[in-house]
Amino acid sequence: MRAGKTLYPELRFLMLTVFDDEDKIFEAIKAGADGYVLKNEKVSLIIDSVIQLAEYGTAPISPRIARKTLDLLMNASIEKMEKDDKEEYDYALSERETEILKLMTDGYSYKQTATKLFISSNTVKKHLANIYHKLHVTSKAQAIKIATRNKLI
Repeated sequence: MRAGKTLYPELRFLMLTVFDDEDKIFEAIKAGADGYVLKNEKVSLIIDSVIQLAEYGTAPISPRIARKTLDLLMNASIEKMEKDDKEEYDYALSERETEILKLMTDGYSYKQTATKLFISSNTVKKHLANIYHKLHVTSKAQAIKIATRNKLI
């Protein structure tokens, strides 16, 4: 199929097979399959798949293959999210930013933090904006969650 797709890129290829294992599915897709239908499907579904691909350019796929593909993608996404959650990042917070984040975690308001650190409330807000930017968050709750999870405070 790979050679056919290279020689005739305008043609559409429908994989009609008995194989439903993940490796075969992804090999076919990587080789350029435009659809993947199992031979044990109803004849009407196979005919409809050929028509859909030829006339409308859709990507027909057997329901069982669709389920497997979705499960694989979902599991891969969950594994990636878990891996991303475990990765440690260097957020490069300054000593002052860490101090302000710690006080916010302890429940201090902007004004209380400013008074405790002998700075203005606007300076506290500016430091928080920098913290949010470095942590890639948009709220105090998110910043506290990231800081706690990554032991920044």
